[in-house]
Amino acid sequence: MPDSYTIKTAQQRLSALVRETADHPVTITKQGRAVAVLISIERMEAIGETMELLADAKAMAAIRKHRKGRAAYHNVSVLDAL
Repeated sequence: MPDSYTIKTAQQRLSALVRETADHPVTITKQGRAVAVLISIERMEAIGETMELLADAKAMAAIRKHRKGRAAYHNVSVLDAL
């Protein structure tokens, strides 16, 4: 299936396009220009979580520390003590 559909085609095939978003985003075009994107709720939630991490200074510092090889790892069971 193509990744891009005109608005008219998208209207006619909406159910199928929603199913297609499980595999990849679907672009909607108008007069040959991309005007919208359909994505699955799972992908949208992942984007939201990523944006939250990027906005969290402490999380970003921890990621930079990990990339430099200076992060300490703990078993997730330590979270039970919190």
